[in-house]
Amino acid sequence: MGSMEPPFDIATLPAGRAMRLSPLVSRVLAPNPSPFTFTGTQSYVVGQARVAVIDPGPDEGVHLDALIAAIAGRPVAAILCTHTHRDHSPAAAPLAHRTGAPVIGCAPLTLDDEGPRADAAFDADYRPDEVMADGAVLSGDGWTLEAVATPGHTSNHLCFALAQERALFTGDHVMGWSTSVVSPPDGDMGEYMRSMQKLLERDDAIYYPAHGEPVDRPQRLVRGMMGHRKHREGQILRHITAGPRGAAIPAMVEEMYKGVDRKLHPAAARSVLAHLLDLEQRGLATHMGGDIWKGLAG
Repeated sequence: MGSMEPPFDIATLPAGRAMRLSPLVSRVLAPNPSPFTFTGTQSYVVGQARVAVIDPGPDEGVHLDALIAAIAGRPVAAILCTHTHRDHSPAAAPLAHRTGAPVIGCAPLTLDDEGPRADAAFDADYRPDEVMADGAVLSGDGWTLEAVATPGHTSNHLCFALAQERALFTGDHVMGWSTSVVSPPDGDMGEYMRSMQKLLERDDAIYYPAHGEPVDRPQRLVRGMMGHRKHREGQILRHITAGPRGAAIPAMVEEMYKGVDRKLHPAAARSVLAHLLDLEQRGLATHMGGDIWKGLAG
């Protein structure tokens, strides 16, 4: 199948109503809009006679009811999770209880979250029946989903490729409205960039992200996002090499994110830190203590 342009503005669609995006893909929007989730988390129902559910979303009764309505009595082969942030995986267990389907996909991950937002905290209750490794395949009636490991946003992040439509469900790794937050200690900028390069080398025709509109020119978007990260890295290097004492993360954020809602500055600071840790691993920066970092000759 070629790329397709959905005949609607996804931002205007109501939560809780299943919307057909392609012959094999429907989407149900969860009622959890925020500055970090855009219009909310998008769960996907894949298949026709026998289906899979990708990213079941938050454990909210109205959303679970909407997913059950979208499934419409069809057998569910599996409930798949791209990663375990709390706006993606908590509904997996109650949906499994209601459908009898196994929970598979990403590995469990529990750690103290240092991020700036509640919805980025990890789902400590996630218990998959099966973990999918990179390249693992799940098949149903007329569809095949392949796990594509994409660490970076989180260390356990997976995308899922739908071979029959050359589609990729990208979770939070590539979103249709914003760049992804990469927040240490689990988020890793070096891994994120390697995962982006991995996607760039694929031939997917369309992305279905967990937040934002479908992406019908995915390689172009990935190249642009990689360029954006390289631009940010260049800004950071200029800041930390401009003087003998280096630079502080808050000052860098103030300068680099002018015009961005200040409520998003804590998340931006996490991404700046992720860049700095990557630069440190590459021998281009050193931590001077506190929020101060200094550039090194490369």
